[in-house]
Amino acid sequence: MGHTRAPAVAGTFYPDDPRELASNIARYIAAVPADSSAAAPKAIIVPHAGYIYSGAIAGRAYAALRQTATRIERVVLLGPAHRLAFTGLAAPEADAFKTPLGLVSIDKDAVASIADMPQVARRDDAHSEEHSLEVHLPFLQELLGDFMLVPLVVGQASAHDVCQVLDRLWGGDETLIVISTDLSHYKDYETARRMDGATAEAIESLRAGDIGRDQACGRIPVAGLLTAAQQRSMTVERLDLRNSGDTAGTKDRVVGYGAWSLYEAASDRTLLDKNRAEIFRVARSSIRYGLTKGKAPAVDVKSFAKDLQPHRATFITLKKNSRLRGCIGTVTAHRPFVEDIVENAYAAAFRDHRFAPLQADEADATTVSISLLGKPDAMTFTDEADFIAQLRPGADGLIIRDGDKRSVFLPQVWTDLPQPETFLTHLKRKAGMADDHWTPTFEAWRFTSTSTDVTNAEDL
Repeated sequence: MGHTRAPAVAGTFYPDDPRELASNIARYIAAVPADSSAAAPKAIIVPHAGYIYSGAIAGRAYAALRQTATRIERVVLLGPAHRLAFTGLAAPEADAFKTPLGLVSIDKDAVASIADMPQVARRDDAHSEEHSLEVHLPFLQELLGDFMLVPLVVGQASAHDVCQVLDRLWGGDETLIVISTDLSHYKDYETARRMDGATAEAIESLRAGDIGRDQACGRIPVAGLLTAAQQRSMTVERLDLRNSGDTAGTKDRVVGYGAWSLYEAASDRTLLDKNRAEIFRVARSSIRYGLTKGKAPAVDVKSFAKDLQPHRATFITLKKNSRLRGCIGTVTAHRPFVEDIVENAYAAAFRDHRFAPLQADEADATTVSISLLGKPDAMTFTDEADFIAQLRPGADGLIIRDGDKRSVFLPQVWTDLPQPETFLTHLKRKAGMADDHWTPTFEAWRFTSTSTDVTNAEDL
């Protein structure tokens, strides 16, 4: 039988009287206007200072959960270690965490599901005095009522370590992810505003590597979430950005606080259909610009719709009189969606080594197809026969690699090469491999692709 972790900062960071505590939380949340049309966030980033300093900012994030709180059954809560130095992520041995509002049960099955990961350890000493998780529990108790908790204190770890754990715990609509962090510490007011503004820009652009040690005490769990968010093409909304000089402190030595909601992407088909006109306008503009300037245009990502700002991987295919005229793309998301379209449209028109650069007098006969790629998944197989047996004609895009030889086929290629053996043979040839090539170091990834076409060539 386990035990219960007692509150460590009740009466200091937040009231220890249940009625006063519940009243404070209700006041913070009620101060945020309700929006019945708001989407449900998958994750929130919230501060963890004493409520007098950061409670109102945290309230902005928790208010975003009001409309969908009834669906949340589990909260994965990560925050930085302040009291104990250790390596990795610490899960508790305790069965429950206690606050003045009652007990919160630990999801023991979820904790067990990550126990085999080398970066995860079970240690109550990392939790016993830590406030970065505890201060969020009363907010969650008031909003969600009964829920299961997966609390993880993050010590010395990498963003990849955190991202791996989040991937395993991600779940569906029933799971909320909460990342706890404050921002700059003990700077003067104007310095803090500049630093926190830069941190906010990095969060909102999913640039995990741009958040330095002095910019956020929870930079490692934040970076882990941003890494997962980039892989999942999530969008970020800023809810609040202030510091203690704006709430309850002086302006000579302040601590920064911010609140953000992160949203999972709509289906790729919905995304393409919703933004079809803008996507093709961007692709056409890139090609036109290339015809006159000899380079791709610069992209102001923030000036485009939020749907086009997350990092995505795209392929642009050009056809002239129904014959391939150029095809260039990206198989892993590493830049904003709109920027990927611009660069790949230009490259398909002017940089595909199989074709001469597109000429202005070809535009009327050239059409554009845009494919939005899903995240590649590594395949495991015992031999070539096993690999071929796993292929899904018409569904799988395929990446193969062996040594320095590599090639990619989109799922659309199945239309011309419907047999798995033939599909693989041509993919090998594209990579510069022999038809019968096979070695123990052969690697492959599958991915999905959603496409949309413009059939009116004059749109170019």
